[in-house]
Amino acid sequence: MLLNGLSPEQVAGRLALEKKVVLHHETIYQYIYRDKAHGGELYKTLTRACKKYKKRYGSYDKRGQIVNRVSIDERPSIVDAKSRIGDWEGDTVIGKGRKNAFVTMVERKTLYTIVHRIESKHAQITADALIKCMTPYKDKVITVTLDNGKEFAYHEHIAQKLEADVYFAHPYSSWERGINENTNGLLRRFFPKGTDFMALSESEIQAAVDKLNHRPRKTRGYKTPHELFTGQSEVLVAA
Repeated sequence: MLLNGLSPEQVAGRLALEKKVVLHHETIYQYIYRDKAHGGELYKTLTRACKKYKKRYGSYDKRGQIVNRVSIDERPSIVDAKSRIGDWEGDTVIGKGRKNAFVTMVERKTLYTIVHRIESKHAQITADALIKCMTPYKDKVITVTLDNGKEFAYHEHIAQKLEADVYFAHPYSSWERGINENTNGLLRRFFPKGTDFMALSESEIQAAVDKLNHRPRKTRGYKTPHELFTGQSEVLVAA
């Protein structure tokens, strides 16, 4: 599991979930360092904390020009509870030279993530991409909460096609979409700032998304987003 990119804490949590083996994550760290002392390379599986990704925004005024936007203040309180599947958070991650991007969508209860590459942040292109990647999951889309970027100006078209309610967080209030922001940070581990997204293959992008969706999450009892979203269990611990 370490070689597959899981942290010692995630390994310990998953062992308890699958094998009923109670093992403190510090014990795993000690094992890794003993392995290193004897010439092993398990220590290379440990990653540094990802630097917080800060997006550079335009002026506040420019980010307030989305016509007919519906504020997060009007979003049903049930969305805050994360008690149902169907409430999503959306944003974009910018590629090299700010010329291309990823549209990222994260389901709040399960942390299930969907990523679609776009050649530019033009509002029509962004809307079409979001609709395309979410249509297969349309029956599991109730609400969508978006960032205030003007790339989401066609939000009414998105709402109509997905038959969902679309809301906007307050400007400069990224914590209102904290799940999406955190997921975008994890995505940056695979595709650091300055990466030309258009030079990536679809298989490279999907491989990163699969790792996110099959990664046990501490906040979800060490279950994976895939397990929670699909209801299908998976085995991560080798026999």
